[in-house]
Amino acid sequence: MAPHILAVLIFIAMFLLIVTDKIERHLVSLGCGLLMLVLVFGLSMHSAEAVWETLNVGSIFRPDFWYGEAEGSSAGVNWSTILFILGMMIMVEGMGRAGFFRWLCLQIARMVRYRTIPVFITFMIMSAVLAMFIDSITVILFLAAVTLELAQILKCNPLPMILAEVFCANLGGSATMCGDPPNIIIGTSLHYSFADFISNTGVIAGISLIAVIVYFYLCFHRELSRSKGGVPASYPDPKEAIASRGDFIKSCLIFGIAVALLVSHAQTGLTVAFIGVFIAALTLLSQPRHAGELLRKVDYKTLLFFVGLFVVVGGLEQTGVLEEIAGWIGRVSGSNGMLMCAIILWVSAFASAFVDNIPFAATMIPVIRSLAAMQGVDLSVLAWSLSMGTDIGGSATPIGASANVVGISVASKQGHPVSWGYYCKYSAPAAVLVVAISMVCIFLRYF
Repeated sequence: MAPHILAVLIFIAMFLLIVTDKIERHLVSLGCGLLMLVLVFGLSMHSAEAVWETLNVGSIFRPDFWYGEAEGSSAGVNWSTILFILGMMIMVEGMGRAGFFRWLCLQIARMVRYRTIPVFITFMIMSAVLAMFIDSITVILFLAAVTLELAQILKCNPLPMILAEVFCANLGGSATMCGDPPNIIIGTSLHYSFADFISNTGVIAGISLIAVIVYFYLCFHRELSRSKGGVPASYPDPKEAIASRGDFIKSCLIFGIAVALLVSHAQTGLTVAFIGVFIAALTLLSQPRHAGELLRKVDYKTLLFFVGLFVVVGGLEQTGVLEEIAGWIGRVSGSNGMLMCAIILWVSAFASAFVDNIPFAATMIPVIRSLAAMQGVDLSVLAWSLSMGTDIGGSATPIGASANVVGISVASKQGHPVSWGYYCKYSAPAAVLVVAISMVCIFLRYF
């Protein structure tokens, strides 16, 4: 069988198995990655070079992997992404163990005197801001739990708040390179900095956030206004959420260092791989008694999922499949840059509403790189279109992004189940609204 046909079949099998969710996705991606190495590169192509380029282990030992502008291989495992996500996971676990997230939520609720509508709006903003720097799954995990706790005090339905928080977390994640896994992959693969994302997708996300807050307010203000909120007589002091004052202070300092390094990494030359490893080391050294616990809580399954995914996508690139897809998009768009961006934006959004946006983004990066080379379109504009499409499209359905699944799961466990109809009724129009705003912003700014 021809290598490119075999590579496509393995990729389709991986996608279908991920969507059906019958087998854990890290096992699916690793299994399909192994098939790609053995069947496509080994038996079909007889190319040890393709195996070595796809595994890309040698990149870790180059100086420019840790410092400077690492160009790296265009195909294969993106170890920068793996190490950066690992470092952020360890930092977030340290912050969670110190009580940072619950303290922040309760502090803000007290600042607005536990009034339902102000809590609703401020929690949306907080969800977006936190998700700019911290994985959206972690943000929603803590935020949904505190929202349910506050809803009992305020005597209101928590579902409108949780739905709005989930959407804003996905939107906030689109604003920065470290806010959402697709952006991390795009940034590390195409060598865009934190500042590049902030000044491009960040602007779009900021404009969209205003529209989204107004949208959800119009949807839910009557329902939330009927609650009997007010300052509760016996609500726990936010300080009680702090497990250890020393660990809390150290976690806040490390978080500040991480943000500073990410914002300035284009100027300092420190790569995101270095930043991830450095922040992980700081976190473990700051809490030596709990280092083992923090390491055990790392989501290694997600990291393994990324490794297998990169191998499968590398197979598509090595066999020329992705270049053919790029050529097809170029022919359909007629080399029209605006039409090309619109296709990437809306196709990415639609696909990400039903399938995991991480493999989709990883698959599309070589495609937009080829499009830029063949059609003469600015690669960065295609990258921002892909980023907004994958990040926002996932908000439209309950299964489109991991944060959605987590938020619904937390609510359901506390006796507040969310149906597909209820979720899509409010979140799908919001997703369409933001994608439309994104398209207008891209057209006005870049064309």
